[in-house]
Amino acid sequence: MVKLSIIIATYNRAQNLARTLRSLTGQTLDSNLFEIVVVNNNSQDDTETVCSKFADDNPQLNFKMVTETEQGLSHARNAGIKNSIGEYIAIIDDDEEVNDDFAKSYYDFFEKYTEVAAAGGQIIPLYEYEPPRWLTKYTERPISGTLRMGSKIKEMGKNRFPGGGNMGIRRSMVEKYGAFNPELGRTGKSLLAGEEKDLFKRLRDGGEKIFYIPGAIIYHIIPKEKFSDAYFDRLTKMSGVSERVRTMNEGEKSYKKRLVSEVIKWEATLILALWYTLTFRRIKGKYLIRMRWNVTQGLIDMQ
Repeated sequence: MVKLSIIIATYNRAQNLARTLRSLTGQTLDSNLFEIVVVNNNSQDDTETVCSKFADDNPQLNFKMVTETEQGLSHARNAGIKNSIGEYIAIIDDDEEVNDDFAKSYYDFFEKYTEVAAAGGQIIPLYEYEPPRWLTKYTERPISGTLRMGSKIKEMGKNRFPGGGNMGIRRSMVEKYGAFNPELGRTGKSLLAGEEKDLFKRLRDGGEKIFYIPGAIIYHIIPKEKFSDAYFDRLTKMSGVSERVRTMNEGEKSYKKRLVSEVIKWEATLILALWYTLTFRRIKGKYLIRMRWNVTQGLIDMQ
């Protein structure tokens, strides 16, 4: 009986999707206990062919592709939830590889920790070549979504949330608190985000627990183009826009609180940038300030 549904929303990434699907063929969890649901969100490439071939090559797996014509990551993920049957839901992206214990880690966790609503695993960047000199753990985070919290299962702190490319939730929690907000999340080439944080904040506000599972690991494939200045600027500015939309949806008080938080982040950024400069790594400080400026522009709606 299927207990865990692994959902992958995809849009015009057939080659990466094939790589993601291949990484799911070696799962240590009994294949009868999980299913793989790919949501094709209006892809114009070979996505259908990739899915059809994967199904033919892996008849031992519970696999299906469904189509969501309403464009947007939140719409696609919601369609995946609707068209899946598992009591537990794990969501990954179409530009990742997973470890062999990925499904088993989520299944074992939700079976054991019955009082926990949601969880997230490790996100490790998989660079296709040498990253630029300006990259730091701070500027890496918006690009790769890196998440490492040690080797033990633990509850996430109030300001920590699972990453969008590696998160799990009980179906009962989706039924209770709702799914992803379609006003947030990527749509086509738009880099709007925040839909995961919005969902997990609803759970937290409801008093639910969110944990970290070190055994569920995804390797986020990072291509060269994600290190271009144009992409970095667009990505980090949209991070600010996402926060503005998310907090304003919560109310004026939440938005003002986020503005105060941005001031504090600026203080930390300037101190770090100075430290990088004094230790002869000025370029790292430069991009840290660049990131903060872009986020602030998006947050306060600067044109």
